Amino acid sequence: MVLYFIGLGLGDEKDITVKGLEAVQKSTYIYLESYTSCLITPKSKLEEFYGKPIIEADRIMVESGCDEMLERAKNNDVSFLVVGDPFCATTHSDLFMRAAKLHIQLIVIHNASIFTAIGYSGLQLYKFGETVSVPFFTERWRPYSFYNKILENKRRGLHTLVLLDIKVKEQSEEDLMRGRLVFQPPRFMTANIACQQILEAEDNTQSGLIQRNDLVIGLLRMGTPQQTIVVKPIEEMANMENLGDPLHSLIIPGELHEIEQEMMQFHSNTIN
Repeated sequence: MVLYFIGLGLGDEKDITVKGLEAVQKSTYIYLESYTSCLITPKSKLEEFYGKPIIEADRIMVESGCDEMLERAKNNDVSFLVVGDPFCATTHSDLFMRAAKLHIQLIVIHNASIFTAIGYSGLQLYKFGETVSVPFFTERWRPYSFYNKILENKRRGLHTLVLLDIKVKEQSEEDLMRGRLVFQPPRFMTANIACQQILEAEDNTQSGLIQRNDLVIGLLRMGTPQQTIVVKPIEEMANMENLGDPLHSLIIPGELHEIEQEMMQFHSNTIN
C-alpha cells in the first residue's frame, strides 16, 4: 500500500502529470491539500476529470489531524494532492516523516511550481536569494522582519521571490479565543498590497536600498491561461487596482544581466 504525494501544477485539473493521474485513479482515498495554495479550478472539476471523490484536507487536518489519512494508507493506496510541487511547503515534509516512521510506503510525483514558473520573468533562477513570505498587516500587527531578508538579498545583488499571504479557513481573534470553529472568508494578497506593505517597511526602516521608482515584477496567475507578468516601478505597482484574480507573487530584482534587462523590457510592454 502506498501514500502518494502528488503535485498538481499551477493551472487546472489537466496539469497533473500522467504518472500522477495513474496514481490517483488507482487510489482508494484522495486528499486535496487546500491551504498553502489553491487552484483556479473547483474541487468538483478535479473529481470529474479524475473520476474519483476527493476529500478536502485543510490546515487543521494536515497539521494536527492527519491520523485518518495515515491509518488508511496502511491498508490502501492513498493520494495526497498538492498544488504546485509536493515539497514547496515544509508542512508536507512533516507529514512525509510521520508516514515514514509508520513504515508506510511513500512515492513522490513532482510537478511545476511557482519556484520554476518564475523563470518566465526572464530572471536567472540561480541568481535568486532567500524566498520571502509577506503576511497581511493588521491594525495591531505589522511585522517588518520579512523586509530584512529582501534587503540582504539586495545587498548581495540577488533577486527575491516574494510569496504573498493566503488566508483560507482562518479564524478571527475573537472566535479563536472563544473556541468557536467559525472561519473567515478566503483572502488572497495581491501584488499591489504587497508593494504597499514593502514601501511601508522601507519607510519604517529607512534602509535606502529600495527606491519608489525601482522596478518590480508582478507574477499573476502563473501557469494558467491568464498568466501575466507586470513590470512597474514599485510605487506605481502599489497604486494599481486592476491586477485581477489571484494567485499573485512578486519579484524584487537584484543586479541584472543584459538578457534579464531585455526580458524585463519585453514584459513591461505587454500590459498598460
